[in-house]
Amino acid sequence: MYKIVSKRELNPTVSVMEIEAPLVARKAEPGQFIIVRPFEDSERIPLTIAGYDREKGTITIIFQVVGGTTMELNRLGEGDSVTDFVGPLGKATEVEGLKKVAVVGGGVGCAIAYPIAKKLHDIGCEVHSIVGFRSEDLIILEDEFKACSDKYVLMTDDGSRGEKGVVTKPLEELIAAGENYDEVITIGPLIMMKFVVGVTKKYNVKTVVSMNPIMVDGTGMCGGCRLTVGGKTKFACVDGPDFDGFEVDFDEAMARGATYRPFEAEQREAECNLLKQEVQ
Repeated sequence: MYKIVSKRELNPTVSVMEIEAPLVARKAEPGQFIIVRPFEDSERIPLTIAGYDREKGTITIIFQVVGGTTMELNRLGEGDSVTDFVGPLGKATEVEGLKKVAVVGGGVGCAIAYPIAKKLHDIGCEVHSIVGFRSEDLIILEDEFKACSDKYVLMTDDGSRGEKGVVTKPLEELIAAGENYDEVITIGPLIMMKFVVGVTKKYNVKTVVSMNPIMVDGTGMCGGCRLTVGGKTKFACVDGPDFDGFEVDFDEAMARGATYRPFEAEQREAECNLLKQEVQ
C-alpha cells in the first residue's frame, strides 16, 4: 500500500496528491509516468509524474477527475493509501544539451509540462513557458511556472486572465520576432499539439510532443495508445510518450481516442450512482 502524504484541489476538476513511493522516487524523471490502482477492484490507469522528492521518497501526481477510476482516486484523502503504484515507466524527456526551449502546455497537460520546464531551468536552460486554459478558474501551477521560466505567457480562451486566445498565437509571435529555440516541447490536448506543430513546421523548429493523453493501459498490451509516427506503428506507453511532432499522425490518434468516450461516460455515470448510494 502507498500512503497519500498530502492532497489538495488545484481547480474544481483537478487534484494533486503526494504519495509515498520511495523506490519510484529514487529513479523518476520528468516525462515518465506511473500506473496507479486506487482500490483492489479498480482499473489501472497511467498518470504522468508531476514531481518527485528523492529525500522524502514521494511522487507527486496531478489528475483530472473525468472517469470512473479518477473519481475513485479522488475519493481518497490524506492518510489513505492506494493499492498499487508502479513506475517509473516510459522514457524520460531528453533535455541534455538544450540551451533555449519553449514549453507549451494546455489545460491539465500543464501538469506534465511543469516538471519538464523545471528540469530545464535547473540545468541552466533558458525557458519560455506558454500555457493555456479555457478560463481563469481552471488555471493551475501558475506560481510554479513563473519560478522556473525566463518568460511566462498565460492565455485563456475567454480572456478572463492573461491574454485572450490560444497558445499558438504567442508562440508564433515569439518565433517570428527572432526567438531562436533549440526545441519546442508541447503537452496538452491532441488538437492543441497538432496546431502547435503546424506553427513550428513553418519555421522548422524541432518539436517534441507528449502522447500521454492517449495512453490507456500503460504496458503496450491493450493497443489503445497505438499511433503512427513517421509511417511506422508506435505505442505511446512503451516507445514514448515523447515523439517528434513533425512525424505524428494526429488525425489518426484523435479518431482512435474518440472511440473511448462512450465507455468513459458510462464508467463516470456508474461511479456517480455508487456515490449517491453511499450518501443515501
